[in-house]
Amino acid sequence: MVASVTNFGRSGVYDWVIQRVSGVVIGVYVVVLLGYLLFHPDLAYEQWRDFITGTVMQIASTLTLLAILAHSWIGLWMITTDYLNNTFIRFSCQSACGVVAAVYLVWGVKILWGL
Repeated sequence: MVASVTNFGRSGVYDWVIQRVSGVVIGVYVVVLLGYLLFHPDLAYEQWRDFITGTVMQIASTLTLLAILAHSWIGLWMITTDYLNNTFIRFSCQSACGVVAAVYLVWGVKILWGL
């Protein structure tokens, strides 16, 4: 009963898998960006804009944004659950993290897709 209340019915394996998958997505995205920068030493703004605003990179950037939010949410949820014993303070911190994550998601999608 306690385990299902503290993690909303998910097992720790689910969180572990999300952390690992999101970490791989973030890592691949960083390697692609660094690779592009390394193979284009005389990069002009127009080239960079065309690369970043291409549909493939917009989708990759959106997936990476979602991966960053999932990765950080699970990490912050674990930290607040472990170290904040007062229920009100823990709930307030987790709520604030959720609001900030939602704002970053909307802001990121707006920037990436020009909405």
